[in-house]
Amino acid sequence: MKSMTGYGRGEALQYDRKFVVEIKSVNHRYNDVTVKMPRAMLMYEDAVKKLIGRRVFRGKTDVFVNFESYSDEDVSITFNAPLADAYVDVVEMIRKRYNIEQPVRLDLIAKFPDIVSVEKNIDPDSNDKIWKCLETALNEAVDNFVSMRETEGEALKKDIAEKLNGIKNTVQKIEARAPMVAEDYRQRLLARLAEVEELNIDEARIVTEVTIFADKACIDEEITRLYSHIEQMKSIICETQPVGRKLDFLVQEMNREVNTIGSKSNDLEITNCAVDLKSEIEKIREQVQNIE
Repeated sequence: MKSMTGYGRGEALQYDRKFVVEIKSVNHRYNDVTVKMPRAMLMYEDAVKKLIGRRVFRGKTDVFVNFESYSDEDVSITFNAPLADAYVDVVEMIRKRYNIEQPVRLDLIAKFPDIVSVEKNIDPDSNDKIWKCLETALNEAVDNFVSMRETEGEALKKDIAEKLNGIKNTVQKIEARAPMVAEDYRQRLLARLAEVEELNIDEARIVTEVTIFADKACIDEEITRLYSHIEQMKSIICETQPVGRKLDFLVQEMNREVNTIGSKSNDLEITNCAVDLKSEIEKIREQVQNIE
């Protein structure tokens, strides 16, 4: 089981080229991968997404690719002669207009924008070498990224397992209390009737009323399903494939059963237990939102 939040970094230096890849993610309903890389590298964007998609299945994932080249093959330097001529003419005009004796210097011309342009051009013949370097950095980043998500996932699994044990204990309390509810209702009904003087108590009617109440207040099915959901969740959190959606569904089902128990119950102790259950299930729901 993995968390949807994580960070990983990878670096590779091959063929006079250096890549640094950083990956980070937060929780998201679907698998959304965004790649930010130098314009000259955009041809590799789909390949980067496919590589990540083989190991990351859910979350909002941002990938940052930094590229440095020390190879002459990737750099071209151009000199804009017409622009330089225009700059020199203007400087000469200014020098003569204001009687400036200092000549036009090379370092001054070189400082003007766009006189000399450095561009990174990827030679198609270098594509394989560049991709191998990028792939090396990317695989290292993904390894570290997935490892962090697994570590956090283990922590989430431990926390959820502890909460499930607490929920199971509370359900057991409800199960033990449930058979007593009908008898308590019968005693309260008899006590109320006894307060009315000169009233003949029909025992058969009392039995009927208690039976109807017991039928309406019966929560055996809800308790059974809660036990089932707890065991299913314990099993699912031990799986290695993405389980976030399964867990989210089970949390909804557990909430539904607890709500039904609360609405059926006419007993303060069971009602208090139901409130405790809802609180613990909500804590699990918050954790589940961050599971892949």
